Amino acid sequence: MWLALTVVALAGPTPVPDPPADSPPAPTSAASPPAWTVTVDPLTTALGYVHLQVERRLSPHTSLYVGPHIRLFDGILTPEPEPYVGFGAEVGFRYFFKDQAPSGSWVMARGVLARMNTTYTELNPLGGAPLQSVEWGGYGSALVGYTKIFNDRWVLSGGAGFNYLAYDIDGMGASGPFVALHTNLGVAF
Repeated sequence: MWLALTVVALAGPTPVPDPPADSPPAPTSAASPPAWTVTVDPLTTALGYVHLQVERRLSPHTSLYVGPHIRLFDGILTPEPEPYVGFGAEVGFRYFFKDQAPSGSWVMARGVLARMNTTYTELNPLGGAPLQSVEWGGYGSALVGYTKIFNDRWVLSGGAGFNYLAYDIDGMGASGPFVALHTNLGVAF
């Protein structure tokens, strides 16, 4: 057996005949786009809602993202202090028009579900523990946009659409139809 392996090794590689002149060129292997992104949304952070989105390509045309949703502070457009917090999750599904997910032009549906509670405590007129409100809230959006991945690493994304919010507690927060805006910065891998 060792003798046979030595003969094969010394003989060198077996020559491969050239393809006929009229045959199509051999396919080249193009590098596949990154399959994952991790991004943050600076616009919603400025509005008081922090999102970290972990996105995964499901197919050449689709991706899904999930991540935590946190409301810890008042946003830049909040005219009066609103003492409440919200903790939950966000999920989004994108369809990309060309087979290059997670980059290119897309349409997206997303939603947030969060448990909200006030951070102030009112005196209970009947005595006992202070009053505090706890409620569930969230929102849903439909958007169109574009994601660009630079150097197969850096993600920049933006979009606009329709948003319906039911994210209010004790007269604070927002409820009803609004314009939806999407801005994301992050990394791809």
